[in-house]
Amino acid sequence: MRLLLLSNSTQYGRGYLAHALDTVTGFLPEGARLAFVPYALADHDTYTARVRGALAAAGIEVRGVHEGGDPLAALGAADAVFVGGGNSFRLLSALYRTGLREALAEAVRGGLPYMGASAGTNMAAPTLRTTNDMPIVQPPSFAALGLVPFQINPHYLDPDPASTHKGETREERLTEFLEENDVPVLGLREGTWLRVADGRAGLGGELPARLFRRGEEPRELAPGADVSELLTVRAEFDSRG
Repeated sequence: MRLLLLSNSTQYGRGYLAHALDTVTGFLPEGARLAFVPYALADHDTYTARVRGALAAAGIEVRGVHEGGDPLAALGAADAVFVGGGNSFRLLSALYRTGLREALAEAVRGGLPYMGASAGTNMAAPTLRTTNDMPIVQPPSFAALGLVPFQINPHYLDPDPASTHKGETREERLTEFLEENDVPVLGLREGTWLRVADGRAGLGGELPARLFRRGEEPRELAPGADVSELLTVRAEFDSRG
């Protein structure tokens, strides 16, 4: 499999995908026909136009899977697929409804390059259980695509030591997840990404990632770190520590 899993699609002060554009265009085949999955947002046409505009100069032909009325055919005609960010529950619900959940998993395991951002990155994990999103809709299951055997937390935020907010920090929420599930969680800060190819996985971007494992202190992983070991883990859900 070939995966590019971005924490975010828009970096503060920069245009859509601009912070990772060289990585994105290097990942996609030259002149690729890119199937874009816009279901994480409500306005599919506007969202698709945004992606099309961001990649036009690179010669990437973008087609929304909703255009033409047959998402499965659009996926089948593509050289690569990009699943965009937004609400992860809305996205997964649409993948089930359209049949794309099974079709995507099969196509990507068969060699179709997969790019995700935010919610699209969440889809690559086994389940939605480490998303930051509100469940605005109820998908048939939390089971996502399972392209990697570990969980990912895009938009990972460090605690603000000056904040007076008393709600749970992101680290506390992920610690609670690990109390109930024995599955590593890779926290991707803004401007970072994970690349998977040929059985290897590596980190890229501007900031370290943060790795959470049950019974261990969280670890900082520098940009460029090899995290291929995560591809061999065995996820155990609903397994109390």
